[in-house]
Amino acid sequence: MATPENEFFVIRAKENGVSVIGLTRGSDTRFHHSEKLDKNEVMIAQFTEHTSAVKVRGKAVIQTRHGEMSTDQD
Repeated sequence: MATPENEFFVIRAKENGVSVIGLTRGSDTRFHHSEKLDKNEVMIAQFTEHTSAVKVRGKAVIQTRHGEMSTDQD
C-alpha cells in the first residue's frame, strides 16, 4: 500500500497558467516550490518528507488513487 510520502498524483492543466504550489511539512507551513503549467500539460508529482500539501490554482484535473477531481466544478 502507498504511504503518504510515496503516493503519486497527476495534474492536467485545462488552461494556460495553472499554478502548482508545494507546501512544506512541519510546524510552519511554507511554500517551497511552484510550477506553471500551460493548457494540456501534465505534471506527475508525489508527496515527500518535505512536501505535505499541494495547492492548485487555475482550471485543472487532479487524479489520485482516491479519484479524480476538477478545480472548476461548481
